[in-house]
Amino acid sequence: MKIDSFFNTVFEPALIQEIENNSIAMSLKADDPILQPGQLIKHIPLILSGTVKVTRTDEDGRELLLYYVNPLESCAMTLSCCMQQHESEISAVAEDDVELLAVPLQIMDQWILKFPSWRIFVMKTMQQRFNEMLKAIDQLAFQKLDERLVNFLREKSKATNSSLINLSHEQIATQLASSRVVVSRLLKALENDKKILLYRHQIKLLKGF
Repeated sequence: MKIDSFFNTVFEPALIQEIENNSIAMSLKADDPILQPGQLIKHIPLILSGTVKVTRTDEDGRELLLYYVNPLESCAMTLSCCMQQHESEISAVAEDDVELLAVPLQIMDQWILKFPSWRIFVMKTMQQRFNEMLKAIDQLAFQKLDERLVNFLREKSKATNSSLINLSHEQIATQLASSRVVVSRLLKALENDKKILLYRHQIKLLKGF
């Protein structure tokens, strides 16, 4: 696969050539699992197109959204587990159709020393995701559920580059660690305020949301 058109502004030509020679191209459909808790990580994903949702689930099965991985990005938690040779503590699922490159762990270790652009990419990814997880923690600790819901819808829209969100009330409630009844009530209030339109398993964000 020729990837220079994707990463020519990110990596030096020699690294791009090594990525082409050593990575595995993968195609995933929406909702396909990429990584599960307890799984030993052997590859690092480089996203070419589509969006990957990264979440953590507690003992009661409640799911917390950590962040989205977008094109030309990678997963910080995966990078961290690879570096420490730990099993995964997160779930990663294709939010929509995804094209990615899977980079073997042993090659990645070599690139850290060999290519400055890879080292910068890894450190930038770690810092960006760390900030996003801090934001998620702040929302849980300090924001009311209605504010978290609005932020969730905005982030979802931004990640998918669409004002149409294909999630049920139950799915949203799970990701916000709340109940479907409460989330449905808050969504109805947003619809009454002409911020959104509600459909079956879909939410349309209106202009100015």
